[in-house]
Amino acid sequence: MDNLITVEHLRKSYGNKVVLDDISFNAQRGQIIGLLGPNGCGKTTLIKSLTGLIKDYTGTIHIDNEEPGAYTKSLVAYLPEKSYLPDWMRPIDAISYFADFYKDFDKEKAYDMTTRFGLDMKQRVKTMSKGQQEKLRLLLVLCRNAQLYILDEPLGGVDPAARAKILDLIMENHAENSTVLISTHLISDVEYIFDRVLMISDGHLIVNAHVDEIRAKGKTVENVFKEVFSYAW
Repeated sequence: MDNLITVEHLRKSYGNKVVLDDISFNAQRGQIIGLLGPNGCGKTTLIKSLTGLIKDYTGTIHIDNEEPGAYTKSLVAYLPEKSYLPDWMRPIDAISYFADFYKDFDKEKAYDMTTRFGLDMKQRVKTMSKGQQEKLRLLLVLCRNAQLYILDEPLGGVDPAARAKILDLIMENHAENSTVLISTHLISDVEYIFDRVLMISDGHLIVNAHVDEIRAKGKTVENVFKEVFSYAW
């Protein structure tokens, strides 16, 4: 498999505060990658750099051999942690909007997933629960035929009973041979879908490993996380 993402010596500061310090890694096509670390470690800054929302960094980022810009944005389906849908919008409106905005959006698939998630097509966002809003935002992302899906805390507001179903839908519905990068705190719920994990501490990449390598040592991803970040527990 060839690399979809290549990051080399990435460094980002806010004033005197170094948020990312000499981050380097590759991500292959077809992998599901966990991006893990405690709050404030630099995960969201890395995600925003990959998506082109942050540009004033040093080092290099390439997605499909191109620096973040108009071309790479056409390849990336991004689910931010915070909601961006206006209160007046309904699922039927959001689907229509995404279908008009993204050439790779599958409208019929979106209708099907709305039914599978049990969402009312005409219910306004402002009257939805947090879990319902997250399901809507997630299906809008998964219904793009993207090369890279970046999901920032996609299960944060979803009840435990629904998490396994949603993870199965993520695995079933992302485009073939695409890469999925998931930032999450719910490691025990999610780690079974990971091929690889990246762990960041205070802006440094301290773990970059295949999950099979971790399991071969008789450990789980959560075991390693707790060992590495014992200070945060």
